[in-house]
Amino acid sequence: MPQPFLHELVSCVHAPAVALSDRDGQIRPGGVQGVLLNDRRALSTLLVDVNGVEPTPVGHALHDAGTARFVGVARDLGDPGADSTVRVERERRAVPDGIEEDLTLVNAARTAVECTVRVRAGSDLAAMDDVRRGGRPGLAPLTAAGSGTCAWAGEDVRVTLLAADGDSADSGPGAGAGERTPVTYETDAEGHAVFAWRVRLPARTRWSTTLRLTVERVASAAGSADTVTATSAFLPAADGPGWSEVEVSGPAELVRLVDRSVEDLAALALADPMAPDDVFLAAGSPWFFTLFGRDSLWAARLTLPLGTDLARGTLHTLARRQGTRFDPDTAEAPGKILHEVRQDTLAVGGPGGLPPLYFGTIDATALWISLLHDAWRWGMPAAEVAELLDPLEAALGWLTGEADADGDGFLEYIDESGHGLANQGWKDSNDSIQFPDGTIADPSIALSEAQAYAHEAAIGGAALLEAFGRPGADRLRDWAEAMRERFRTTFWVSDRRGSFPAIALDGAKRPVGTATSNLGHLLGTGLLNPEESARVAARMAESDLDSGYGLRTMSADAAGFNPLGYHSGSVWPHDTAIGMLGLSRAGHHRVAASLAFGLLRTAPDFAYRLPELFAGTDAHAGDAVLAYPASCRPQAWSAAASVVMLTAALGLEPDVPGGTLRVAPAADFAEWWPLRVSGLRVAGHPLTVAVDATGRVEVQTSAPVKVETRNV
Repeated sequence: MPQPFLHELVSCVHAPAVALSDRDGQIRPGGVQGVLLNDRRALSTLLVDVNGVEPTPVGHALHDAGTARFVGVARDLGDPGADSTVRVERERRAVPDGIEEDLTLVNAARTAVECTVRVRAGSDLAAMDDVRRGGRPGLAPLTAAGSGTCAWAGEDVRVTLLAADGDSADSGPGAGAGERTPVTYETDAEGHAVFAWRVRLPARTRWSTTLRLTVERVASAAGSADTVTATSAFLPAADGPGWSEVEVSGPAELVRLVDRSVEDLAALALADPMAPDDVFLAAGSPWFFTLFGRDSLWAARLTLPLGTDLARGTLHTLARRQGTRFDPDTAEAPGKILHEVRQDTLAVGGPGGLPPLYFGTIDATALWISLLHDAWRWGMPAAEVAELLDPLEAALGWLTGEADADGDGFLEYIDESGHGLANQGWKDSNDSIQFPDGTIADPSIALSEAQAYAHEAAIGGAALLEAFGRPGADRLRDWAEAMRERFRTTFWVSDRRGSFPAIALDGAKRPVGTATSNLGHLLGTGLLNPEESARVAARMAESDLDSGYGLRTMSADAAGFNPLGYHSGSVWPHDTAIGMLGLSRAGHHRVAASLAFGLLRTAPDFAYRLPELFAGTDAHAGDAVLAYPASCRPQAWSAAASVVMLTAALGLEPDVPGGTLRVAPAADFAEWWPLRVSGLRVAGHPLTVAVDATGRVEVQTSAPVKVETRNV
């Protein structure tokens, strides 16, 4: 069966739990709706009715990342006439081990109402992998039941739902008191648990009850639930990512996007069970409440202006699982940073599936090195950096050795297991690397951005080794320069719109000459000289790539272009943000601002919760913003795109080891001025930056750095 759609669902998130429902608050069987936790669907049905009739929905709102309020009306109750006088309100809160939900009946009528309120609940205990593939298992049997409780149990999980007695309270001046209503319990013919309350509600009063769903891990036949290993379930992060409260004063849409994004990022925070003080960001909801090398690294890197604690936790969590041996089945190699952690094997369409600890990624190791380097420049304490120097040297060893499998001087990948990922860059779908005529490139694949990441990592790694008194810096710089020259003579191609680096070299070392968003990942890495960067920036600004809503993953000119293709024409907010950041670092602020304005234009269409990806429709032609229906939301690196908008607009360039912080906003972002951002951090100290309507800059910080500002 096809993967279920997500775009119409309301999502309440508090990692590792998520509740997904229709917009009326009802959790209906089928699709992905339910409460999901630890790679299992704990609750698959939660339906409310009044006198056997579901409330008519009138609205819903997401209060924060984990809390939603749903309002409906009971049209058959209350005063006669067109006005609805009996409301049914639900407030759902995701918590790390399940959900809490308040169910309230509000009688605004002039007379009392009597009714029966029912809640019907069921669980299929489906594995996340089955849910994602569209499976529809039957209900799990109830293992315990009573007047206010029921439970379901699987091999490694126990799910308990508690329903409280109901209480009435005054709803207005002079209203009479209601009555306490005990909850009753029964099961229906399909095996659902059914809680019911017989409610008598006087005029102008309200009645309420509370539901609490708890999910507990239990010991399985395979061993103790308390045994901690590299693939153990990750923990809720007790204090989130450790950021200050971010406050933005500026365009209303930018303010709302940043507010929602920072809430979502905090809701995705998880902790390493091997060291619970180390926090990282899960990749996204609902499928990826786990550690992803690439995703977690990019999310931490893009949010460095909020502080370095998240970077430290991400770096340590990955370093504990760094490769130590050669294993073709898992793609592990000494020094390599992993791709993904799961508790069980993950099916990917072929036999075998991905092992729980999987290393099939060409870029995570370089990104780990660059995160460490960038965190150091943002002020990560020297003692914390020093703790990671041994993993750094191991990562650099893999990068400049085993990453080049055939010795041609480029990083390439090929799946040697027969059941791993065919593509091991961020565009990891089977059809993501295409020639302009739509032909799929054959492996092995040498991605353009993998070379850029490697070059940047070698230069950054050299700076770290040199600063901390370790050998090897000159060798790394020579390696990076040789990479730069090879890339210049091998990757460049052209089409009718201009010249640019190919997305990849195929197995025959032919450039795959399709223009793609990967171009943005090359900028600011040092791989390109200024003239080459200008050509890339110009190519990115062409309308086949810049949709007006963000950067398309593939040129609209390509034969394989599809605006709803996963990596063949859609827009990924994080991808656009990386391009935006690279453009800013390379000095191409006009193109960076165009991408930022276009991406912000889409935010209201997604209630300011940017999805994993959306359709690459044409804003220039007046096309509407369209959802990619199976897109995850919230997604960590998509939410982090809002922080990149601030970084680019303010022109933030830290060098704490060098004792400076440069703040140089570009006039191309002037439509966002005046702009003030507080809650940023540099070297562990608060940072506030303001740009007035004329481009004058004001910076407030107690950090031990010299602030260099440039007024526009």
